[in-house]
Amino acid sequence: MAFFQQTADFVTDSAVNLNTQRPFLAVVGASVALGLVLGSLWPFQHTPQAKIIASPLKGLKTPLSDEDKTSLVIPLDVLPGARDVSTPYGSIRVYEWGPENGRKVLLIHGISTPCLSLGGLAHALVDRGCRVIIFDLFGRGYSDTPADIPQDDRLFTTQILLALASSPLSWTGASSGQFSLVGYSLGGGIAAAFASHFPNLISSLVLLAPSGLLRDSHISYQTRVLYAKGALPEALVSSLVKGRLKAGPLIKPKPHGASTNEKVGVEDALTEELSSSPQQVLSRAYPSLTTAEAVSWQVDNHPGFVTAFISSIRNGPIPQETQLENWKRLGAYLTLQKQQRDATSLSHDKVLIVLGEIDNVISKNDFVEDATMALEGNAQFEYFSIGHEFPSVKYDELASKLVGFWN
Repeated sequence: MAFFQQTADFVTDSAVNLNTQRPFLAVVGASVALGLVLGSLWPFQHTPQAKIIASPLKGLKTPLSDEDKTSLVIPLDVLPGARDVSTPYGSIRVYEWGPENGRKVLLIHGISTPCLSLGGLAHALVDRGCRVIIFDLFGRGYSDTPADIPQDDRLFTTQILLALASSPLSWTGASSGQFSLVGYSLGGGIAAAFASHFPNLISSLVLLAPSGLLRDSHISYQTRVLYAKGALPEALVSSLVKGRLKAGPLIKPKPHGASTNEKVGVEDALTEELSSSPQQVLSRAYPSLTTAEAVSWQVDNHPGFVTAFISSIRNGPIPQETQLENWKRLGAYLTLQKQQRDATSLSHDKVLIVLGEIDNVISKNDFVEDATMALEGNAQFEYFSIGHEFPSVKYDELASKLVGFWN
């Protein structure tokens, strides 16, 4: 009942007495009605929003001194090969490094963390001879937020192509040798959608605890109400979401594996991507930096993060009901490829899917069943005996699995 408790707290602060023990529908109705009233009377009144919300990068004094650079929670040189790419959708922060003649690998991170969350995996792949591109999704890290368009697979596909086009190397041309696409959590859903439309651009697809096939029955009613566009004033939704993210998972994360049969709630996507492992090294330049610190900074300092988070929940490649067509298209392509043995197609006949055994967001058994069906059996599964956070904790072992799969 996280959503209703947050709503009740807000109402109490407004000197309005709601009985939180009323039946579910009564509470929803009261919450919606109250939100509409307060949205017109209180400071949650909607104000026009810029088309592009600038990232925290735009607010920094330039030029930065060496001391200023290292004092940032997420330093500008947190990962090697940083560049800022100007696009019609806002600036994108991209990192690229590794041997120029190495296997090309593009990594896509999850819904709530900046790309730093996959920094350990990126370093481990470079150690194994790969050339890596990793970038902050719109509204995360140091990427801007396009606020006037939905964060759906169309926008994310465009962002991938823009990031690739910014490289000094060829990633998509005839002589590029194609690239391996690796997506984690929301990034997994993005990667699957991209691959279903552009399979000729990639040599292999790897999905790490991916979204895209989340069953409708696993999404909580509270989350549906909170993220239903138009049900509550947008400014009120933003306030509730930001408060929920700050008050819950960033202070006391839910134990992994403690609720594998529960429905996914508002803050679960964020909680599950965090890790408190002391062995975690995401940035070799700043080895003490953790995902929790990076996300906490992001919630407080990136003016477009909450907007991006809400839009990704509403429109992103997450639920099965909107993404099944993409997965089936990819499965049909792989089946046809095996029949034709087209030398210009994906060099791997199967998608590698890696899951956490005790993931609170992606139910292993349900996902294996649904992915096997959608991909027409063209999937290979591997497992880690921890939760959703395994890519940022077991990155060295994961890198070995990926190289083994590619070889």
